[in-house]
Amino acid sequence: MIFRQLFDAPTSTYTYLVGDESTRQAVLIDPVLEQLDRDLALIDELGLDLTYTLDTHVHADHVTAAAAIRDRSAARSVASKRGAPCADVHVSHGDVLRIGDLSITALATPGHSDDSISFLAGDRVFTGDALLIRSCGRTDFQNGDAKALYSSLTRVLFALPDDTLVYPGHDYSGHTVSTIGEEKRWNRRIAGRGEPEFVALMSKLDLPAPRNIATAVPANHACGQLAGAGN
Repeated sequence: MIFRQLFDAPTSTYTYLVGDESTRQAVLIDPVLEQLDRDLALIDELGLDLTYTLDTHVHADHVTAAAAIRDRSAARSVASKRGAPCADVHVSHGDVLRIGDLSITALATPGHSDDSISFLAGDRVFTGDALLIRSCGRTDFQNGDAKALYSSLTRVLFALPDDTLVYPGHDYSGHTVSTIGEEKRWNRRIAGRGEPEFVALMSKLDLPAPRNIATAVPANHACGQLAGAGN
């Protein structure tokens, strides 16, 4: 597997490049519009053929590069069936995308938002904002639901093998990777908590709204096309 972890510092967002070594086909997970040129340059340098862009949900803190990449390549955009209607491919739980010999399985993990979806590729899972390292996504906007997130974490993600590598959509403390086993044991929001305790905790977070939410959400419902923009 070809793998690169990329970072957008202003929004603490991770973008992941995953490719098949034999066919050189690749996907880009959660691309950020401001990093478009960086990511496309890397794909070109590595001699890859970008097949898909995958968005784990309709983001509230940054604008996806899905539409811009689609305009500049043959890559098709992928989102949850509950996500952006403009996506070329909509996936549900258990659906499989294939790039060469590599299979990428969609795992529905709603709760942070109702369209949140994770992607399992080999020994690693890309969890978007559902499961973060020692934390999890908030549930107080975009049809968030703490009970749904508890189920997604405990019944879907924590059902994966303990040594599965966890690559989240964001990190704000300098972490880059975890494992399912670590998060089951050490995650401060979920480890050792039953559903009622988790729901109570999530209701008391009192976090500020994402700085870019007014721009990001409508743009991401259009696959990253900004209002008034030509791309």
